[in-house]
Amino acid sequence: MKAKFIKGCAMASLFAVSPVFAADYVIDTEGSHASIEFKTGHLGTSWLKGRFNTFEGTFSYDSDNPAAATVNVEIDVSSIDSNHAERDKHLRGEKYLNTDDFGTASFKSTSFTPNENGGVMKGMLTLYGTTKEISIDVVKVGEGMDPWGGYRAGFSGTTAIKPKDFGMTYNLGPAAETVYLELDIEGIRK
Repeated sequence: MKAKFIKGCAMASLFAVSPVFAADYVIDTEGSHASIEFKTGHLGTSWLKGRFNTFEGTFSYDSDNPAAATVNVEIDVSSIDSNHAERDKHLRGEKYLNTDDFGTASFKSTSFTPNENGGVMKGMLTLYGTTKEISIDVVKVGEGMDPWGGYRAGFSGTTAIKPKDFGMTYNLGPAAETVYLELDIEGIRK
């Protein structure tokens, strides 16, 4: 009886379909192949643009099952860089980002819905001590082997947030009520 059971288990394992697992990637921030950039209106006449220079994260992606994609990113908010040192000092201050109290922002995905252009990534953004759900429109840039024997995948994303939704109350005028984020990530498969 025991031999039949073992033989049956062995036969079942031969016909079992092994599950496909998403590949895990580390975002390549060392090679300048990833960026988190922003822009917001300035006095209704131009754009104030900048970026966050320091962040890290991971994502999982399987091209056969893109709906299972996930991403986690942590941002050093004090690394804000608008190409103007005095302005950056103000942006880090209490009136704006208050990086002494809220030095880290994070994004943790909750779902990904593929579409013909790429998909929509939903997740929880924590900024200024407040967590809100946001949606990011994502486009797959590509994936493949790199010249050093590794494997990479890259994506771009855009979203818009309103700082007041996260508790920032300093009024910069109607032109600056929305901040537009442009995200580019290239990951190296673990």
